[in-house]
Amino acid sequence: MSPKIVTLPGDGIGPEIMEAALRVLQQLAPDVETEEHLFGGAALDAHGNSLPDETLNAAKGADAVLLAAVGGPKWDTTDAKADRPERGLLALRKELGLFANLRPVRPVPALYDASPLKRELIEGTDMLVIRELTGGIYFGEKTRTETTASDLCIYSTEEIERIARVAFKAARNKVTSVDKANVLESSRLWREVVTNLHAAEFADTPLEHALVDSTAMQLVAKPKQFDVILTENMFGDILSDEAAMITGSLGMLPSASLGAEGDPGVFEPVHGSAPDIAGQGIANPLAMFLSVAMMLRHGLGREDAATALDSAVDRALEGGLRTRDLGGEATTTEATDAVLTHLERA
Repeated sequence: MSPKIVTLPGDGIGPEIMEAALRVLQQLAPDVETEEHLFGGAALDAHGNSLPDETLNAAKGADAVLLAAVGGPKWDTTDAKADRPERGLLALRKELGLFANLRPVRPVPALYDASPLKRELIEGTDMLVIRELTGGIYFGEKTRTETTASDLCIYSTEEIERIARVAFKAARNKVTSVDKANVLESSRLWREVVTNLHAAEFADTPLEHALVDSTAMQLVAKPKQFDVILTENMFGDILSDEAAMITGSLGMLPSASLGAEGDPGVFEPVHGSAPDIAGQGIANPLAMFLSVAMMLRHGLGREDAATALDSAVDRALEGGLRTRDLGGEATTTEATDAVLTHLERA
């Protein structure tokens, strides 16, 4: 039976980079079946719901979900009760049981000079940020009055052990567990659970603990020291976006959100919907392509195809491909054609 992929183009530049991604996917895996559904702001406009039941049910029945981008100023609101595209994304992760977000950060040599950091600082950086997705302050109980507001940050031992296992299994050299244990009780539990799991099951893998503020500094001062960064939901959200600058652009970072083995994961670029350039044909599709590679690797078990796509992106950049966010003039179509050309030559 052919693998089934649910595609969620979403909002802003989402439909444009999804179209480009499907051209690449067709080249690499022509047997894969795709099925498009509304999600995010597009679903809000059509159905008044950012995650319609039809979309959720399709995602649950798929082998993987490929998501482009959601959100935009059109749907921004301070009304806590109002639906918004980002709420649909949180709900999708929760309903699919996606607890581990993987964000690789590996600057391509051809783009070393595109980073705001000095070449000697980023050269050789190859890290993986692993962010817990279903707990923490984003999902805790929320209260609001006219003059006060609160967001509860809560984690259980089970949630921490589950994400820590993913990090230890992914590590090649060491795991850096990031918290705020000098202030937060939830972080003290996090540190204790990670330490105990390490001693019981992964003692051969070096473990270090670091505070989130010092880690934020070290990410731009000496990024190559990191292998796997393990952290909770909000810290991971912030640190992974900071790490994007090592690659030179948010337009270069893919991600995978995974749950239990056998369940469908969600694969998406880290960047947003960029409504300011939507419809102009100039969006950088490379992070979307790299997300397709992660889907092929982690979602479909097709390592050879994933490696071929990663390599094609690298070689296109080495050949001079530059979209506007990378200081060039290449359009979305031109970037896609360049990657397809290198796939055909492989």
